[in-house]
Amino acid sequence: MRIEDTSALVTGGASGLGEATVRALTAKGSVCTIFDRDEGRAKALADELGGKTTYAAGDVGDPAAVEEAVAKAAAAGTFRIVVNCAGIGWAQRTIGRQGEPHDLDAFKTVVNVNLIGSFNVMRIAAGAVSKTEPLEDGERGVIVNTASVAAFEGQIGQISYSASKGGIVGMTVPAARDLSPVGIRVNTIAPGLMDTPLLGLLPEEQRQALGSGVLFPKRLGYPAEFAQLVVAIAENPYLNGETIRLDGGLRMPPK
Repeated sequence: MRIEDTSALVTGGASGLGEATVRALTAKGSVCTIFDRDEGRAKALADELGGKTTYAAGDVGDPAAVEEAVAKAAAAGTFRIVVNCAGIGWAQRTIGRQGEPHDLDAFKTVVNVNLIGSFNVMRIAAGAVSKTEPLEDGERGVIVNTASVAAFEGQIGQISYSASKGGIVGMTVPAARDLSPVGIRVNTIAPGLMDTPLLGLLPEEQRQALGSGVLFPKRLGYPAEFAQLVVAIAENPYLNGETIRLDGGLRMPPK
């Protein structure tokens, strides 16, 4: 697929992995719609990038907000690319030191944003992309979801986050199968320790300690490297139904 002259929707597109993806796709000639809860940041990025870049504010779990964002992306150009980067985390053990149970509402919130939100965007966006004129081999578009290495090696206290990201991995193959008749590919990226704003809040000493556990290169991953993989997935028409680890060979320890 040629990214140039396509329209793309990027959730969580105002910061971190999403922002890097918006920048990379825009540099390749795509018109991006930034979908993010932070309207101020989304607008600022859209204004900076200029051109036809647009934004929509809302929650990935809200069908009406997603429909509005998808409509903007479909109106902006030839809608072929969807990237789900919106997500949240939560740290809590299944039971605490005194046997107190994990907060159920917190677990539901993480799953609702990360897993259900990704599915909500995928189901609505796929309907719009399916109406796009097909390319060679009948390809109409590509959806890239974001999981995490925590889907495979969740650490102590990561049960809600790991469950949500494991669900995203689990959706990959059936979603690719479901959408194959209309020529939409589905792939998932499972990042390791990425240098996002969340980790940016840590002291430099802690950031270096995290990076030292990576096999090679011994550092945190760059959001631009995530975006580079999104571009590669979009451009390679034979890449479908795959979950790709982007982690420098990292295997997470229990804690």
